[in-house]
Amino acid sequence: MRKLRIIGAACTAAALAATGMAFAQSDGVDHAKADAEFAKFRAEMEDSNPAELFEMKGEELWKAKRGPKNVSLAESCDMGLGIGKLDGAYVKMPRYFADADKVMDAERRIVWCMTEKQGFSFDEIAKRPFASGNYTPDITSLVTFVAGHSRNMKFAVPIKDPKVKEAWEIGKEIAAYRAGPYDFSCNTCHGSDGKRIRMQNLPNLAKPEGAIKGVFGWPGYRMTGGVMLTSQWRMNDCFRQQRFPEPKYASDTVTYLLTYMTATANGQLYKGPGIKR
Repeated sequence: MRKLRIIGAACTAAALAATGMAFAQSDGVDHAKADAEFAKFRAEMEDSNPAELFEMKGEELWKAKRGPKNVSLAESCDMGLGIGKLDGAYVKMPRYFADADKVMDAERRIVWCMTEKQGFSFDEIAKRPFASGNYTPDITSLVTFVAGHSRNMKFAVPIKDPKVKEAWEIGKEIAAYRAGPYDFSCNTCHGSDGKRIRMQNLPNLAKPEGAIKGVFGWPGYRMTGGVMLTSQWRMNDCFRQQRFPEPKYASDTVTYLLTYMTATANGQLYKGPGIKR
């Protein structure tokens, strides 16, 4: 019954997305009204968020013995709170992991566990790391499942850790770096208040109230594509939109940016995997 309810919501999402596109394409649109309509759509969807389907799939994958080493992530993967412990882990990441000697966001850490603990090939995972069309990689469902265990908790990235603080500083520098054919940086769109592209408000990531808007609701179910997407995908797509070369999957660059954004949002409430336009 739960699956039927959520599948029905996914169909509704497509209709809502079409309505949103009509707002976006109209001339002289009332942006305040349009924002209110999208907020209403999201509120109606929250009780039957299609992201729950991916959480359910992620739970199966987390508990299953898989890979060349035939072990489960539940019995081998430490997300920062101890092996198999997930409650509150997502909102405390990115964080430094001594076993990998890296600061890692949740997706990067899960990939590390899949390769180091289960024996999967990183190159194989990296061939198609993001959802598209009818394809959803296992990693997306796993990230969604892990994120769901931090629902209604506040972000608490351990910024006092010197390694995390260094990652935050580098992420801040990357956000300000201008390059490419349009001389863009992340801050071109997200470095000051009151900016907008078409129907989309652009949060100022240098402020906690803006940073939370940047990380809020990821992983997220995208109504316009009917797919589940992660923060790693969001960062890659921003590079694409700037006409930069897309970074290597699960790279330092993306982790540094996510550290900058998420730690800046510390103290803000995470409501769990969400819904995107």
